[in-house]
Amino acid sequence: MYDVLAVREDFPVLKEVIYLDSAATTQTPVQVVAAMNEYFYKYAGNHGRGAHRLAREATNHYEDARENVARFLNVDPTKTIFTKNATESINMVAHGLEWISGDHIVTTIIEHHSNLLPWIRLRKLGVEVTIIEPDSNGIIVPEDVDNALTDHTRLVAFTHVSNVLGSITDVSRITKIAHRGGAKVLIDGSQSAGHMPLDVHSLKCDFFVTPGHKGLLGPQGTGVLYVMKPDLLEPTYLGGGTVHAVTTDGFELEPSPARFEAGTPNIPGVIGLGRAVEYVQEIGSMDIERHETALSRNAASRLEELPSVEVYGPAKRAAVVPFNVKGLNPHDVAIILDETKKICVRSGYHCAMPSIRFLGVEGAVRASFGLYSTQEEVDIFIESVSQITSLLA
Repeated sequence: MYDVLAVREDFPVLKEVIYLDSAATTQTPVQVVAAMNEYFYKYAGNHGRGAHRLAREATNHYEDARENVARFLNVDPTKTIFTKNATESINMVAHGLEWISGDHIVTTIIEHHSNLLPWIRLRKLGVEVTIIEPDSNGIIVPEDVDNALTDHTRLVAFTHVSNVLGSITDVSRITKIAHRGGAKVLIDGSQSAGHMPLDVHSLKCDFFVTPGHKGLLGPQGTGVLYVMKPDLLEPTYLGGGTVHAVTTDGFELEPSPARFEAGTPNIPGVIGLGRAVEYVQEIGSMDIERHETALSRNAASRLEELPSVEVYGPAKRAAVVPFNVKGLNPHDVAIILDETKKICVRSGYHCAMPSIRFLGVEGAVRASFGLYSTQEEVDIFIESVSQITSLLA
């Protein structure tokens, strides 16, 4: 039995606010903070750079975290690279693959800017980019991806779950279509990892990215890049930790993942991320998904019943509910919710301007739910929006 009240005890800030912005960043459980504190208090040293006991212990904990994350995603630890966020992970792929004029990329209009801008910029190199629109519910139709493929398509990059609409992409089917056409696949799992059961190995994608600070419950400044075939990707950064040997004539890179992790990494953050995925596993991704989607779908259906409220996205949504109150700026709605009931929601473009404009609006309010959200919070949220709409009557 999922005990949300017991879960909430691990997130002290929830005693102060109604937090409905987990799609931007989840709150961090006390167990994760404790793991990071232990690093600072007991064994702070640099990763892979020293023979003394503190350096050894720091390295061991860092690599244990890699094992935890790789196990959680069901991938090879040597292909699991730590980054500072999903944005950096995607850019490392964009910079690390060798592009030539005439290459072709397929992506979608519902992407976060981080999975759109790096590909658009490649147009400067002569790379063609096709941007697919979703259906009326915000769902990417696999056949549209198939129709967009050409003999020159090298990559198909798409989100697993839209951060604006909460729509869920059929990643397995699209991956098969792309591979059949000879293209590699990058999946942005920013809104899926930790929020739902996930087996990256079974997806057979070439690249999978996720930040640590969303569904994985880790700290900001952490991210993951999985690369199926690391030798096909050139490191974006070079420096300490990436090389096995250096002379004035050249250098020899370390194998993956070290070759991709230049400089001193976010050691305490990664250690915290390792503890965070353990926390998610202890609760269970399936139970988390069931809890979050029940709340989001309940909230969406009740919002739709309110006058002057327009809700976007499919009925079978993930833990994201975007909406607008007609006649009000989304930022004003967010401020009213915060100032009257301490309800924290996101407002604006959500770092996805093309996606928002596809809806025909200039911004939206977004309520997004986490494993610690409650039905009581949904009730207060709905009542608060109802009170706002009553002022417009």
